[in-house]
Amino acid sequence: MVVLNKIYTRTGDKGTTGLATGERVNKWDLRVEAYGATDETNSSIGVARLHSAADTELDAMLGRIQNDLFDLGADLATPQRDKELGWEPLRIVEAQVTRLETEIDLVNAAIPPLNSFILPGGSALSAHLHVARTVCRRAERLIAQLAATEGEVVSEFALIYANRLSDFLFVAARRANDNGASDVLWVPGANR
Repeated sequence: MVVLNKIYTRTGDKGTTGLATGERVNKWDLRVEAYGATDETNSSIGVARLHSAADTELDAMLGRIQNDLFDLGADLATPQRDKELGWEPLRIVEAQVTRLETEIDLVNAAIPPLNSFILPGGSALSAHLHVARTVCRRAERLIAQLAATEGEVVSEFALIYANRLSDFLFVAARRANDNGASDVLWVPGANR
């Protein structure tokens, strides 16, 4: 259980922050950037949900995803090291990825295939989901960079989850545009 009884601690006043392992790192450390972008993704989804009340099924999916994103942040904030932690770190698991894949397939089944790229927009919900998708893609790039960094380990399903989530947000944005009927299509070279 997390207990936050004091919001400011002054421990980061000199530009460092603590990982879940107790290690102190710079606030611009790649690991911090990765879980920071994950947090931004979560916040973007929170804004999108201001417009999702009419689609209770999609809103419930987004709510579950927001919870998963805290799991992902905890996973990334707890680097895998050789030393014993004394507790079991929270990690993204395969079941969370599988659930996203199932929901992608469910949402996408009612949407006609694309014959053009689409411009982010349409309904307010769709536009916000596209913003969340692009923030998620940034988080995914940072997680991939972290995983490729010598001496760093990213848990097996963390990067996979971020990749699936951006796919989910894309199909969710199309669902929010009347299952693609209100998508704004890209017209190559339209303004030449």
